[in-house]
Amino acid sequence: MARNVFFSFHYQRDIWRVNQIRNIPNITGVAAAGFKDASLWEEARKKDDAVIKKMIDKALENTSVTVVFIGEKTAGRKFINYEIEQSIARGNGIVGIQIHHLKNDKEETDKPGSIPAKITAGGYKSYKYVDMAKLAKRIEEAAKAAGK
Repeated sequence: MARNVFFSFHYQRDIWRVNQIRNIPNITGVAAAGFKDASLWEEARKKDDAVIKKMIDKALENTSVTVVFIGEKTAGRKFINYEIEQSIARGNGIVGIQIHHLKNDKEETDKPGSIPAKITAGGYKSYKYVDMAKLAKRIEEAAKAAGK
């Protein structure tokens, strides 16, 4: 069964890392409120918060799981927190996946970042990214935990 999944991450810092793992068999990922490239992100940044929140809400439609990809500076970001809050409100399964150890476009890795407080407070699990098969398994576990 194909699953629609919302990918939440710090776009500017971690898009390169997320792009390395985005194409998972049987998973349709909608990332960063549907931003598929930098030009869309830059255009969205020019708008006010309400417009960006509407974009996030639309991207969350018809998803059953939210994967929060966690880099060095993910925790505490305004829109990451909003994405998690809205995912909880919709009853999505939620899982945190650490990606700091993946290389960016400059071949650099990051330091481990904190797990967003809304993930730990909600009792959701977090794991270090290993491979696509494990990520697909974690997504299914999150879906089942949410009754999806």
